Amino acid sequence: MGLHIVLRMANNSKSTEKGFHVFATQAANWVGTKWAFLAALLTILGWLLSGPYFHYSDTWQLIINTGTTVVTFLVVFLIQNTQNRDARAIHLKLDEIIKSIDKAHNEMIDIEHLSDAELQLLADKYQKVRAECDVRSQRKKTKSGSQ
Repeated sequence: MGLHIVLRMANNSKSTEKGFHVFATQAANWVGTKWAFLAALLTILGWLLSGPYFHYSDTWQLIINTGTTVVTFLVVFLIQNTQNRDARAIHLKLDEIIKSIDKAHNEMIDIEHLSDAELQLLADKYQKVRAECDVRSQRKKTKSGSQ
């Protein structure tokens, strides 16, 4: 009976997680539309026009400051969630491409999990490769120019 409860909780967790992903994706997509921008613009315009009625009071200013802060705070998390999933999907697609190309270096798969120091070592390695390519290219130009 205990295992059954754990499995049900895991399924509920997956369902909740999927629901959040759907919500986060739809919300992030909507926030990026012209309609969201128009709604924000109209809100600010309404707030500005209401200034004289409220005598530009501290409460009047606090309303817009609090509202924009809360909305910004929440939207940052929604957008970050969608960007994390998009980045993970891109990494997986690139890993598949690397795996499928014979001459590709398979050690490049999953490098996003390396430490900063390990990534710097890889970057240094590929900078040396690039420098060697530049030297070879210069030699070819020199040889073809002297003939």
